[in-house]
Amino acid sequence: MARPKVRAYKFIVVLISLQLMIRVFAISEVQHSEEHTNEVHCSRERSRAAYKIIEEYLIPFVEREKFRMSHRCKLHHSNDIFREQEEHKIHVDVNEWRCGYCKKSFRAEKFLDQHFDNRHYNLLNVSGSNCLAELCGALHCDHATNSVVPKTKCNPAAAARNRHLCESLADSCFPVHQGPSASRLHELFLRQFCDAHTCSGNVKPFPRGGRVKAYQHFLLGFINLDSDAAPSLLSHSIFVPKRNEKGDTGTKTHLKTESKEKAILVGEARGSYGIVQKD
Repeated sequence: MARPKVRAYKFIVVLISLQLMIRVFAISEVQHSEEHTNEVHCSRERSRAAYKIIEEYLIPFVEREKFRMSHRCKLHHSNDIFREQEEHKIHVDVNEWRCGYCKKSFRAEKFLDQHFDNRHYNLLNVSGSNCLAELCGALHCDHATNSVVPKTKCNPAAAARNRHLCESLADSCFPVHQGPSASRLHELFLRQFCDAHTCSGNVKPFPRGGRVKAYQHFLLGFINLDSDAAPSLLSHSIFVPKRNEKGDTGTKTHLKTESKEKAILVGEARGSYGIVQKD
């Protein structure tokens, strides 16, 4: 009598185990299906390039005008689908990148990007954000990133499409009816980004320069100095000697290290802000 009971018990255990396995498999299939449905078809690399261009060649002028861009503007930082993840990147060293969520380290940024895609996909705002990579045609991403593009004959139709997209961004982000600041930024956007969408080859992108140039324009307007005096004033304000605890200005040490410090400053400025002025 005991053996049939044991067999029945084992049979029940096997059935329960099979049911559990089927449930787990079904749940994993549903999750996989949902992930596939919500898959983001947007280039992270080109979105990052577009964001850097906006920050370098547009935002300084927007800040100078104290203009507040609408969240409906596609150039607004909140509309970058990858912005939340990008802000959780920690660049520890040349060969070390760290995830700000789980603190894992990686040898290169591309591996951290893959980690975000695989482990922190749920943190992407898939429904409420835009793909900045779609604006690359208007923003000259290939030109700014020095991408190696085979020399081909200019396509007038493609140039016209990019120019139309560029002008629509100017109209939607800086409506001229919103006042003088919006009108000036609208004009600047056309000159800075849209004029270069031509097959003539005579106009280059970003003729107004980037972040450093925008600051210099502000400085010149504020103190009414010529272009040579502004850098001198900036240099003097940075390298003015400070008094130590004994009241000594440390002028000798300052004079010896000034040239080296200036070289470091210039290097940092170029690394942070890129091109100051386009020829």
